[in-house]
Amino acid sequence: MIEFEKHILPNGLRVLAHFDKSTPMVTTNLLYNVGSKDEDPGATGFAHLFEHLMFEGSLNIPTFDIPVMLAGGENNAFTTNDLTNYYITLPSDNLETALWLESDRLMGLDLSGEKLQIQKSVVIEEYRQRYLNQPYGDLFLLLRPLAYKVHPYMWPTIGKDISHIEKAEKKNVASFFQKHYLPSNGILSIGGNVKPDIVFRQAEKWFSEIPAGTNGQRSLPPEPLQDERRELVVHRNVPAAELIMAFHTGGRQSRDFYVLDLLTDILAGCDSGRFPVVLMRQKEIFSEIDIYLSGEIEPGLVIVSGRLKNGVDINEAEKAVMEQLEQTISEPVTTEELDKARNRYEAHQLMSYLSVGNKAFNLAFFELLGDAGLINGETEKYMSITPDEIMESASRTFRKSNCSVIYYLPSKKI
Repeated sequence: MIEFEKHILPNGLRVLAHFDKSTPMVTTNLLYNVGSKDEDPGATGFAHLFEHLMFEGSLNIPTFDIPVMLAGGENNAFTTNDLTNYYITLPSDNLETALWLESDRLMGLDLSGEKLQIQKSVVIEEYRQRYLNQPYGDLFLLLRPLAYKVHPYMWPTIGKDISHIEKAEKKNVASFFQKHYLPSNGILSIGGNVKPDIVFRQAEKWFSEIPAGTNGQRSLPPEPLQDERRELVVHRNVPAAELIMAFHTGGRQSRDFYVLDLLTDILAGCDSGRFPVVLMRQKEIFSEIDIYLSGEIEPGLVIVSGRLKNGVDINEAEKAVMEQLEQTISEPVTTEELDKARNRYEAHQLMSYLSVGNKAFNLAFFELLGDAGLINGETEKYMSITPDEIMESASRTFRKSNCSVIYYLPSKKI
């Protein structure tokens, strides 16, 4: 049970406070309800660009990292399709330093031409190094537009095309910031050795005078039901073939998410899972294989990713995977398998919540879903899943007509 208190400032900023006296530290986690799904299809990668720009300093503080380090802290951020998250961890006595820094860059981020150009160059280089110049790096640049035809999940957080960042102008970047970086579009979650009344008082001091702004209602096109298998074959300079299979499923709050999260753990969550035992050791088809949920808030994907052993036909590899998936439709998982998956989930959660930073982020995330209190009902949802539910969910999901497949093959030798 994670206890917390909540307070909403007049400008709409939601503030969550979790008191944990077992640590001398505190984490400020500021989540903005903006991700790559909020970008214009012709100007993608902006949400990720801002993850970088927010550390370039404000009009008042030229270098963001220095005050954090002087206060004995560390900071970082990440972007997903659904959100952008910033966090600072530092000694609890220095909480006010973190709030000062976060409020200052929200109020007056430095978007001068020089700093924008520097971070554009950083993102462009990241795109090249991670996605274009690395073996198997472009897999998800290929998979997303294959699996999605309408919804903006069709591009990754780095962007659809690097030219969008190359051509980004200050006015467009500033417009994105003004539209999405607003108190009314943020959730400030603070966890650590600071009592809630102090948290709320300091949040009021540093954020209450920032105008709420106006953020419009999000209106995203729903992805149509996939009714035919999609296939893409590419050749790249890689040492071994890779098989990627993606199946559409429900969003983060759907029952299917919880059911399939346990099922994917049963299939590949440990060395005794079905995929490693059957597909790697018994049949010797794959050198490595995994299956997992993409985990987006809106309807996402179940993804199979497997590296083939030399000499294995990729068509036969796909058939072997489908046989394992179809078995989950026709036969119930065993009580032992289900209990092991539940226990692994529970152990992972307990370990995760030893970190006050993880608790702060997860409270903010569940508040984004609608209510931070939902965090305390997660375990019950996993524990209530039955073998029959798993079969039903697998039947809805693992249809051949619901599958997008990439055959990622080594370049043919001339």
